[in-house]
Amino acid sequence: MIESFLIYETEAKKNGFRFILGVDEAGRGPLAGPVVASAVCLKDSNFTCRIDDSKKMSAKARQKAFYEILDRAYVGIGFISEVGIDHINILNATFYAMEMAVNKLMEQIIKHPNPEIQNKDVKILVDGNAFKTNLNYRYQTIVGGDASSLSIACASIIAKTYRDRMMEQYDSIFPQYGFKTHKGYPTAAHKAAIIQYGPSIIHRKTFNGVL
Repeated sequence: MIESFLIYETEAKKNGFRFILGVDEAGRGPLAGPVVASAVCLKDSNFTCRIDDSKKMSAKARQKAFYEILDRAYVGIGFISEVGIDHINILNATFYAMEMAVNKLMEQIIKHPNPEIQNKDVKILVDGNAFKTNLNYRYQTIVGGDASSLSIACASIIAKTYRDRMMEQYDSIFPQYGFKTHKGYPTAAHKAAIIQYGPSIIHRKTFNGVL
């Protein structure tokens, strides 16, 4: 089972890449809050807990996996706020968050005692069908990557868990919107709250249904 979840990583290693990074995001669809991206480079793939597409996992299972991933991988996180999203649009914000996550991860790797790392040593596996970046690393986009690549699945869990925690904190500041329940996604209850109270400062003003 685990071998089939490492096909892309194994192929990259066969092609000479020393560091394989899985990258995914959380929060493209919500009406409020940031978009969060994570980059994960596995040091050890022998997980004791379930690793899967974060959308297929319960919050409890994601929390458990979150901490084990931090133990078994280099992890980088990047995010762009709702203000940035409104300024450059959600697609570009997602790409910037991903780029930020990769840079944060590479800072960690460089700090550790490794032979000199060159750009050709790094391969990025990105969930989705598009990626736009100024990074000088090779990358591969994979549709449904969070269900077929262990590294991307780990990144999806980190990004989702991190963003959910941010939205739960916002819930304590703006309890009238119910962020703790829907995490900013356009549920009926969330839309009704926007109509009743108007948008908050963390709502994405360029998204339909906010203004």
